Amino acid sequence: MSGMASNLAKKRALAAGFGTNANAVKYLNQDFEALRAQCLSRGGLFSDPTFAAAPESLGFNELGPGSYKTRAVQWKRPGELCSSPEFIVGGATRTDICQGALGDCWLLAAIASLTLNEDVMARVVPVGQSFGESYAGIFHFQFWQFGEWVDVVIDDRLPTKDGELLFVHSAEGSEFWSALLEKAYAKVNGCYEALSGGSTTEGFEDFTGGIAENYDLRKPPPNMFQIIKKAIESGALLGCSIDITSAADSEAVTRQKLVKGHAYSLTGAVTYRGRKEKLIRIRNPWGQVEWTGAWSDSSSEWNSVDDSERQNVKADDGEFWMSFTEFLRHYSRIEICTLTPDTLTDDSVKHWSVCNYDGSWRKGSTAGGCRNHAYTFWMNPQFVIRLDEEDDDPDDNEVGCSFVVGLIQKNRRRLRKVGEDMHTIGFAIYEVRKFHGQREVHLDKNYFLTHAQKARSETFVNLREVSTRFKMPPGEYLIVPSTFEPHLNGDFCIRVFSEKQTETRPFYCFAGTDIKTDGFSLETCRIMVNLMDVSFLSVSIPRINKNDMDNSGTMSTPEMRMALKEAGFTLNNGIYQILVARYAEPDMTIDFDNFVACLMRLDMMFRVFMKIDAHDSGSIELDFHQVSE
Repeated sequence: MSGMASNLAKKRALAAGFGTNANAVKYLNQDFEALRAQCLSRGGLFSDPTFAAAPESLGFNELGPGSYKTRAVQWKRPGELCSSPEFIVGGATRTDICQGALGDCWLLAAIASLTLNEDVMARVVPVGQSFGESYAGIFHFQFWQFGEWVDVVIDDRLPTKDGELLFVHSAEGSEFWSALLEKAYAKVNGCYEALSGGSTTEGFEDFTGGIAENYDLRKPPPNMFQIIKKAIESGALLGCSIDITSAADSEAVTRQKLVKGHAYSLTGAVTYRGRKEKLIRIRNPWGQVEWTGAWSDSSSEWNSVDDSERQNVKADDGEFWMSFTEFLRHYSRIEICTLTPDTLTDDSVKHWSVCNYDGSWRKGSTAGGCRNHAYTFWMNPQFVIRLDEEDDDPDDNEVGCSFVVGLIQKNRRRLRKVGEDMHTIGFAIYEVRKFHGQREVHLDKNYFLTHAQKARSETFVNLREVSTRFKMPPGEYLIVPSTFEPHLNGDFCIRVFSEKQTETRPFYCFAGTDIKTDGFSLETCRIMVNLMDVSFLSVSIPRINKNDMDNSGTMSTPEMRMALKEAGFTLNNGIYQILVARYAEPDMTIDFDNFVACLMRLDMMFRVFMKIDAHDSGSIELDFHQVSE
């Protein structure tokens, strides 16, 4: 299916309700209920052909087939590890999540926070799964992936070494939901090793569909404790970490048993009545190694607290309390993810409006790089948002429309197997008053050379998502997402969360005398004969000369886009990407022959379209015979 047809099919599916948590997309077209029924009917256990119990599912480098870490690894089902395996015992709790031989503490911190909210937990871990009568060696989980929920099926063969689970495990030893959840997430991302290293917010978002925000605790807002407390009370997921200054610091343990460069879950915030002490509860996904300072499990501060007021103070389970003052002194940053960002600053819980849009960067057509690259920046995809209404009862004297923009790059973890990783990404925002209401506009290089950005993401960073909160007056604004360097291929999803209804849509650009050519190709000649329009030569030659800025005799892809615009062809990014793939040389240049062929092909297509669209509706339907012609 072509890219455009695929996008159209996706939009229709979303409109029909597919991709919601209640009607998740079946990942790799695997239907959990149907597969389980088949296994039960034939009396066998499910073996997943799409994520085999094999070395390639473990990893590609440190966990690759030849690594000492994967030697003697055996894949075993829970029933082979203990006599009475359980999916969940007494409800999912934070102690069910103990880290194994994989650097995915960021994910486990998110899973630990997930257990604090039963509703959110049920969205990710569907109910009705067990090792009882309906057991068939198959389980499923649901994750939010770039705008839609997917239902992921796995078998329960888990990697072990010396009879113990290799990766995440529960403290009980007989409880397996967390290990199976980790496997399902590894499947979505290609393998277990792809989960090594990351930001807790990535897991937060994939478990909620919400949007994450980061706070630097070296310069926290004055109401940071209230923000944390209110976020926890509203069901938000929270993580915290201590920055490292060198590679040697990674997971180094301080004198008071805090781990640097390690992802913790933040699971509680209370004010102790008697001493008016603000306390923060934190959990280490390792299930051990705890803070030893004030308010730690065995500290003297607890001696003055009645037993009935002690909240889950238990020795060496990975969870501990510390004062908020000490928390700010030792920790560097906090990550908060919620479905309703306004609950962090407003006592009432209100769902903000959410808009999603998919896009892509392609070398030579829509991968323009950041503003440092003035020659190509304008070629990036462009999206306009319209803010119509100001916030209700703003907390401060600043009047405006609050919104959060999140730019997510898609599926980069899966590409680690082939040597790629996260791009460095960000976005810029421009005010576009004079284009009010227009849709078929793509601002060109001259606009960005003469207009300053109104706002931007806080920084360009090589994380999966960049998100920033803004407050601006009502109006229309242009968001330009980009990689830092130009000419990098990638797919992305851009989301706008706003207090009031917001519309987000793409801005479109249906967007020398020495001419280098070795003559027209046979295909170009055929098109010219069919059109019988030699005027293309008189039009095309001046156009390629005018836009050949470096007098090379050819056009670069940015020059081609300007030339097509001057020729009157209004093309969206998808069509332009196809044209570059079809007519550009490997070095992203277009010679005269290809430029003429492209112009004539476009002219013919536009003529056919306008002939069929007799009522100027802007869309047409083709039957099989018309498509064949």
